[in-house]
Amino acid sequence: MTASLKSIGTKQKALNINLDRSIYGSFAEIGAGQDVAAIFFKAGGASGTIAKTISAYDMAFSDAIYGEEESGKYVCEPRLMKMLTREFKLLKVRLTDTADEKRFFAFANTVSALNYQKTNDAHGWIGLRFQLKPNGPVNNLVIHVNMLDNDNILQQQALGIIGVNLLYGCFFLHGDPEKLLCSLLDDLSTDRIEIDMIRFEGDDFADVDNRLMSLYLVKHGFTQAAVFGPDGTVMQPYNALSKKHIIAIRGRFRPVTNIFLDMLKKGQTQFEQESDVDDDKICVLSELTLRNLEDGSHHINEKDFLDRVDILCSLGQTVLISNFHEYFKLVAYLSQFSPLKMALIMGMPNLEYIFDEKHYAQVDGGILTAFANLFGHNIKLYLYPTIDDKGAVLNLKTFKTVPHLRGLLHYLLDNKKLEDIKKSDEKLMNIRTDQVLAMIQQGPGDWEKLVPESVAKQIKEHALFGFPQ
Repeated sequence: MTASLKSIGTKQKALNINLDRSIYGSFAEIGAGQDVAAIFFKAGGASGTIAKTISAYDMAFSDAIYGEEESGKYVCEPRLMKMLTREFKLLKVRLTDTADEKRFFAFANTVSALNYQKTNDAHGWIGLRFQLKPNGPVNNLVIHVNMLDNDNILQQQALGIIGVNLLYGCFFLHGDPEKLLCSLLDDLSTDRIEIDMIRFEGDDFADVDNRLMSLYLVKHGFTQAAVFGPDGTVMQPYNALSKKHIIAIRGRFRPVTNIFLDMLKKGQTQFEQESDVDDDKICVLSELTLRNLEDGSHHINEKDFLDRVDILCSLGQTVLISNFHEYFKLVAYLSQFSPLKMALIMGMPNLEYIFDEKHYAQVDGGILTAFANLFGHNIKLYLYPTIDDKGAVLNLKTFKTVPHLRGLLHYLLDNKKLEDIKKSDEKLMNIRTDQVLAMIQQGPGDWEKLVPESVAKQIKEHALFGFPQ
């Protein structure tokens, strides 16, 4: 499915909702998000849709209505959920006589737009609590947005549009969650708004996997990366990564093998021993890139994606889905969340890839620009040795690059940007994921010794990765 469906326009969406007399609810908007209800008023027929609008702009007034936040923040998910809970409850209490006829909703947003000095991060939480039928189950749709317009007024206008899109999508496109997601940026563009988190909740969305929705955000270009935890809960990237020592390890994870766990465990142990690392502030990410999810025709098998994620989550991994093929783009992205030292853990073949100049042909400044973005941050790469085709161990001592890049390699080594993972297990160095996958597709066999026991059990029980039924 693509996002190329033609929008009927913001005003027409608002009018369609206003003309449906079964849709009835409240709008609560905090901070910069004051434009959503206004669009419904201007569209005409709003008396049949809007029970109440509230703008709790003053912080003290907002606290008096919704209570104080433990974090002291106003633009946060807990505040949004308190707003939705209170406003929807008031509808149910005060409008009991019409409950058999109305599909109630409570729309809320709490937003910080660009300040006068343009020094803040403009972002917001937007949500809808709603029923698809009178007296029916209650559902939630929550998103987090980053506003990219360089003007406060333009940001507010964009918030009005995305708010209308959210309401319209929930009531008219709920049967196709991906289509609903794609409609959120109708009459907008990814140059104006980024959606980096989306969560569907409720009985009417019982079959929706929010991890798959995270994949769609990246797939459709609504964001460059999305995060969810070991329990499958989607996470807003800033909340997950802010002020953390980030450890990232990239792979196809088809399947997870024993060398992955050994690489991660020993690399993390070395990183924790660094003098400038607080091991209480570490966040480990297993990264899946879109390219590693695509087949030869650039198609993503959604079941295969979820199979890989199920295994990673069962191993306690936090998963990052990204559209960063090059490592320097990944590091630039992660560095915006935390100034603390971070680490990339990888096998030696990945270092060969990083030093291959052909990957930077489209980058202004070529490999020098890429290396400045990759190694210019407070980062270290931990390399797990491997065995080459001739049986020799390849590590930093034996690694060779083309003559004119040797100076770069020595610079990185002298400045402790690269380090071998110590105590690596030579018995694991021969494991090749592609070979393990081919063995899995032949049925039970020696491959079971090459993956964690729990992974082998899942593969056999659920016939994953082509394992014969």
